Amino acid sequence: MADFGSADLDTFRSEVRTWLAANYPAELRDPSVEVDPEAMWGGRVFQDSSDPQIAWMRKVGEKGWTAPTWPAQYGGGGLSPAQARILDQEINAGRYRTPLASFGVWMLGPVLLEYANEEQKQAHLPKIIKGEIRWCQGYSEPGAGSDLAGLQTRCEDKGDHWLINGQKVWTSYADKADWCFCLVRTDTSKKHEGVSFVLIDMRTPGVETRPIQLISGESPFCETFFTDVKVPKGNLVGKVNGGWDIAKRLLQYERQNISGGFGGGGGAGGTAGDLAHVAKGYHGLDASGALADTDLRSRITQNKMNMQCLGLTISRTAAEAKASNGPSAAVSIIKYAAASFAQDRSELMIEAMGHQGLGWDGEDFTAGEKLATRGWLRSKGNSIEGGTSEVNLNVISKRVLGLPDPK
Repeated sequence: MADFGSADLDTFRSEVRTWLAANYPAELRDPSVEVDPEAMWGGRVFQDSSDPQIAWMRKVGEKGWTAPTWPAQYGGGGLSPAQARILDQEINAGRYRTPLASFGVWMLGPVLLEYANEEQKQAHLPKIIKGEIRWCQGYSEPGAGSDLAGLQTRCEDKGDHWLINGQKVWTSYADKADWCFCLVRTDTSKKHEGVSFVLIDMRTPGVETRPIQLISGESPFCETFFTDVKVPKGNLVGKVNGGWDIAKRLLQYERQNISGGFGGGGGAGGTAGDLAHVAKGYHGLDASGALADTDLRSRITQNKMNMQCLGLTISRTAAEAKASNGPSAAVSIIKYAAASFAQDRSELMIEAMGHQGLGWDGEDFTAGEKLATRGWLRSKGNSIEGGTSEVNLNVISKRVLGLPDPK
């Protein structure tokens, strides 16, 4: 990457600001215009869509700015880490909508750049960048969650193709995805060394998904079944039985991304509103204008400080990752802390609202109260998704602190 001086970066910032203002769809600035919430994820279903969010996604994707630091030869922006930070800052400063939410960008793309062959990169990376294909992740199984290497989904070599049989669970948005990056067992005589990493078109005969309804009322997760699914030989990434290294690397990117969402209030019932502002509405103010309940005020302050520190730490580690070779095992520290702080925030939100924070539906509860209830229930999964807190503590002890295995 070129070393850009401050003057060059100032020029780049000006160019970015001008381009964003000129290309942002006017409809997205109008809060009365309805936008399909699924449009941000892209995919085949929006191929012929005129939704303004899709128009925005296409414009940014054509610039390569949905994956700003990826190589231009695959459709990426080819930007330096410093330029990518400026782009992110200008999108936030202009209050522009995120152009693309994508497991392909957050998780799959980085490992394809590292492990895939040239043909696979050319086939998949440009479509990820442009939001043309929506991806899901086939990792966990009914008997292989925390012990992921215990997976049993079989992948047999049939000469001219692979034949896959098995089941995955907690497959986020599998019912809406076009393709799946999946861990399969290609050798039953070994555990970690018998796992391979394959890419599966979800339209392939034998693939079935069933949404799972959560206690929050949402159904983002699915069971996914593979029955005699034929997969082309060229869809295996890396070496046969070499998928475990790819799986671990991808999990680092996943945990980094999930932590970033928690840091911004995502996954923590953040849409219910600012915690301190909400608490003041239910408990009132003291003579100085501060929240009247001093104990609650102290705990909310501590949580907001924790979230602020977390956000700064995420920004720092993200910058370090872009300057090096991707995230390290240290992202497990952030994932663990992020899940804990997010759950604390949701608990405090419910406590601040009192019995009004337990509303599910009906005229007796406001929209914010219903969001808080559902957000609190959803937050219970924060310490499970992307690797349980217990698994992340094990990663921290071994990979970060270098502690020996217990005897």
